[in-house]
Amino acid sequence: MAQMKYVVEIEKAKEATGDRQSVGPVYRNVLAKDGFRPPVEGIESCWDIFRVSAEKYSSNPMLGQRENVNGKAGKYVWLTYSEVYDIVSRVGASIRSSGIKQGSRCGIYGVNCSKWVISMQVLAQWSTSSVTRRFQLLLYKKLKFLRQVLKTFPGAGKYLKTLVSFGKVTAEQKEVAKGFGLVIYSWDDFLQLGLNKQFDLPVKKKSDICTIMYTSGTTGDPKGVVISNDSILSIISGVNHHLESMNEEFSEKDAYLSYLPLAHIFDRVLEELMISAGASIGFWYGDIKLLMNDIKELKPTVLCAVPRVLDRIYSGLMEKISSGGILKYSVFNIAYSYKLRNMSKGYKHEEAAPIFDKVIFSKVKEGLGGKVRLILSGAAPLATCVETFLRVVTCAHVLQGYGLTETCAGSFVSEPNELSMIGTVGPPLPNVDVCLASVPDMGYNALASTPRGEICLRGNSLFSGYYKQEELTKEVMVDGWFHTGDIGEWQPDGSMKIIDRKKNIFKLSQGEYVSVEKLESIYSLVSSIDSIWVYGNSFESFLVAVANPNKEFLERWGKENGVFGDFSTICDSQKAKAYILEELVKIGKEKKLKGFELIKAVYLDPIPFDMDRDLLTPTFKKKRAQFLKYYQ
Repeated sequence: MAQMKYVVEIEKAKEATGDRQSVGPVYRNVLAKDGFRPPVEGIESCWDIFRVSAEKYSSNPMLGQRENVNGKAGKYVWLTYSEVYDIVSRVGASIRSSGIKQGSRCGIYGVNCSKWVISMQVLAQWSTSSVTRRFQLLLYKKLKFLRQVLKTFPGAGKYLKTLVSFGKVTAEQKEVAKGFGLVIYSWDDFLQLGLNKQFDLPVKKKSDICTIMYTSGTTGDPKGVVISNDSILSIISGVNHHLESMNEEFSEKDAYLSYLPLAHIFDRVLEELMISAGASIGFWYGDIKLLMNDIKELKPTVLCAVPRVLDRIYSGLMEKISSGGILKYSVFNIAYSYKLRNMSKGYKHEEAAPIFDKVIFSKVKEGLGGKVRLILSGAAPLATCVETFLRVVTCAHVLQGYGLTETCAGSFVSEPNELSMIGTVGPPLPNVDVCLASVPDMGYNALASTPRGEICLRGNSLFSGYYKQEELTKEVMVDGWFHTGDIGEWQPDGSMKIIDRKKNIFKLSQGEYVSVEKLESIYSLVSSIDSIWVYGNSFESFLVAVANPNKEFLERWGKENGVFGDFSTICDSQKAKAYILEELVKIGKEKKLKGFELIKAVYLDPIPFDMDRDLLTPTFKKKRAQFLKYYQ
């Protein structure tokens, strides 16, 4: 490929040898052409991030929650960095008094709130790992279903010894816990354990485990992703380097809305970034219907979102525009087209149409609190029309990123004011190396003029391995490279476009993971079909399929059910499609598939999937990219 604007080549491509497939050149962000920027000197752990910020920004508001006023959300009430530090120290002394030591495993379970982040800092303070399974101490948000939870996991007492509720605890709940050999405390009671007690803090290292995040496994058990202090420090360094190049660094003046789950890496890393900058973190009220109200009250400067949330914002805005009358609709379209045209010419968003920003688009900005300057989208692809629209009307940078739990969140992020990057995840952040590995079975060649292949990543922000799953770790970590399983395509400017999934596991629009090969093996049990291809993507909430019906079966069924004609005619009939769909749903329910795994529509192809149409490999594996191209 020609020289790309946003990346530099640091290693040459490698041809295929023996059982190893060819690998494209290794690239990294042009900002890191002379090497990756190291983390801040003297910062060795996530505890150091908070400790330093608590000293530097002691009086800044750190954690805010909305008051409950007669059952309704009120104003935000804030704890300063200094106040949070004092609470962390008290909870830390209590945890130490309860027998938890360096290297112990503790869990945090609950919706985002101040006590969640306080607990996170406590565990960092004592070099204990926050995990979601097999822990000694659990900090818990809601105890409403305590009895059911403990009955579901009767062996929990083998590992779990102590429960701490973020709220109050009833006498009945104490008895329930006692019956399972557990001790349970309310938050206030637990704080009394460490009263007037002092303990020496352990020495912390970058290599220490910071957290073990369990993925939502699509097949088999979830995987425990071991993330070290170094992983988080490296991603923070890379993100900060990138933001500095944009003149959009995070600062103590920023406010961030916390509503994406803290148990997921995306929000966890963003909150570490906010804390490192001395920024304010306000928590949502807990009701997705009130999210826009939370935004208006908090007035965040930084908003992170998944496509589902941004889709709702987009739909809401479009509905208001359409229902505003022909005059308002026409004026908006004139302003939108004018600004988009200027942005396409290379104007920065704030320079493309300043008058229209003030008169027209300021209303959209006010709807998002009036101060938002940066909107980050992740976790699934953002529809091109939504990304384009939001870049124009929000008067903010709208960036799309890509990353996994194993890569400690973002590895790629798009550039501001670059409309050509819409539909891509941008270039790599300046803390990772990237290469593409060819996948011949799927027709992807990393050495082609338009390189396509499996995205592989290298760098200190990668995970340390899967917890107690060494063989699984070896499958995805080869010679220091993490194989993501996602198929990417380099763009001429050095940005990356995600085009497929190697393992054929993908997300639907609402975040559910789908293992397509597992589903196809189940649906293939239907006797009336010979083969099936299941398809879904991150822009839709349901699955569709193309099936090859069994010719003899369907022709016999046609005669019995009044559907006449040749095989192609029967396949094309709505009655036959409805029958096959009914059979597919029936087997799906018999095999206990989840609702989102059930087929919603089916197309019947009388011609068997074949190599002549480039749908199958010589070993009869499906070439999924060709299936999509052929049937789309």
